[in-house]
Amino acid sequence: MFALIDGNSFYCSCERVFRPELRRQPLVVLSNNDGCVVARSTEAKALGIPMGIPYFKVRHFIRSGQLVAFSSNYELYADMSARMMQTIASLVEAIETYSIDEAFAEMADGDHLAEQGMQIRQRVLQWVGIPTCVGIAPTKTLAKLCNHLAKQYAGLNGVLVWGNLSGERQMKAMTHVSVDKVWGIGRRIAQKLNAQGIHTVWDFYRADTATLRRQFGVVLERTQRELHGLACESLQQQEAKRQHLIRSRSFGQVVTDIETLEAAVAHHISSGAAKLREQGTQAHVVGVFVHTNRFREQDAQYHCHRHMVLPMASADTLLLNQAAVTVLRRMFKPGYAYKKCGIELAGIENKAIGVQQDLWLCGPGEKSARVMEVLDQINDRFGRGSLKIGSELLSTHWHMNRDALSPCFTTQFADLLVV
Repeated sequence: MFALIDGNSFYCSCERVFRPELRRQPLVVLSNNDGCVVARSTEAKALGIPMGIPYFKVRHFIRSGQLVAFSSNYELYADMSARMMQTIASLVEAIETYSIDEAFAEMADGDHLAEQGMQIRQRVLQWVGIPTCVGIAPTKTLAKLCNHLAKQYAGLNGVLVWGNLSGERQMKAMTHVSVDKVWGIGRRIAQKLNAQGIHTVWDFYRADTATLRRQFGVVLERTQRELHGLACESLQQQEAKRQHLIRSRSFGQVVTDIETLEAAVAHHISSGAAKLREQGTQAHVVGVFVHTNRFREQDAQYHCHRHMVLPMASADTLLLNQAAVTVLRRMFKPGYAYKKCGIELAGIENKAIGVQQDLWLCGPGEKSARVMEVLDQINDRFGRGSLKIGSELLSTHWHMNRDALSPCFTTQFADLLVV
C-alpha cells in the first residue's frame, strides 16, 4: 500500500512556521530575483493571484496591506523539507522523497490506514509545523489522485484512503477530476487525449488499453493500469544518480566584467562538484554558458555555450573550476551586458570505474581527495558555503535580488528565533 504525503503550499507554510501571525494572511513566495509568484497560500489564491504572475503586478496588494510577499529562501525550505521527510520516515516502513515537498511511503496493509494517515499528518504538523495532505491507495498513481482529492474537499480532513470509498464514489471522484491531474499526464498529452474525447480521469480509466498503448506508448498504458489498482511503479528508496548536472542563475543586475562571471562560475562549479562527490561520481566534461538579456532587444545580444573534455574524470572542485574558467575566458566578449551564466557537468560516471585516458597524466591523487573531504565536512558541519574556493570571492555583484528574504531560522546561528 502506498501513501503520498504532500506539504500544503509548502514554501508559504515554511514562512508561516516562524510567523504564526501570518497564518490567515494572503502570502506569496517569489522566484529568483523576485521576478514572479511561484507559490501562493490558499488566501492568496482566493484573492485571485495566478501562479507565475510578475511581481510588479501584485505590488498594489502589498502596498494596501492585503498581501505579504517573500523572496525564495531556498536554504530554509531545504532544511524544513529534510525535517519533514525524517518525521515521515519515523512513521512508515519505507519512504521515497519525490520532491522538496512530496514523499511516497510504503504502508502496511490493514484496517486502520486512515488513522495512520492522520497520525502522519498530525506528527508532521506538531514536530515541523507544516500542514500536509495524505492520499493512500494500492498504487502510486491512485495515491497521487487521493492526495489531490484530499486537498480539494475539506470534509476529508486532509486524508483519503482509496479503498474506503465505494465503487460508486470512486467513479464519481474520477468523473470530477480532469485528466491532466493524473500523475504523469502533462499538458501536451492531455490536449491529445482531450481531442479523442478523454477529458476526465474516468474517461481515461475506461479508455481502450490497446489503443492507448498504440498511440501513446507503454508508459501511458501503465498509468491506466495503475488507476485500475495494478501497481506498475515501486518505491524508489535510493535517489537515482544524476547523469548530467546543470547549475545556473540569472543575475540580480547585469554583469560586464569577467571577474564577476568567474565568481559566479566558481559558485556553480562548487555546487555541482559537491553533488558529484555526494553521489560518488565524477565528470569527464565541463561546460559553461553565458547569456545576455534576450528581452532587452535594444541591447547587443550574445549567447554562447562551450565545453572542455577533461583528460581524466574528476569531482575535484579546484580542477573542475580551473577547466570552467579556461572555457569562460575563451568565450568571454567584452562590451556585452550579461544577464545569466551557468555550468554543466556531463560524461558522469561512477568514481570506481573511472578510466584514465592519457597514460602520461596523473590524477588528483590522495591529497586532492583529502582536501575535498575536509571541504565537504566543514560545509556539512557549519553550513553550505562556509568554506569556499577563492574565486567565489572575486565579486558578489552577480548575486540574486532577494529584497524580501526572510531569515534562515534553522540553518544560521545568527537567525535563530529567540523567544
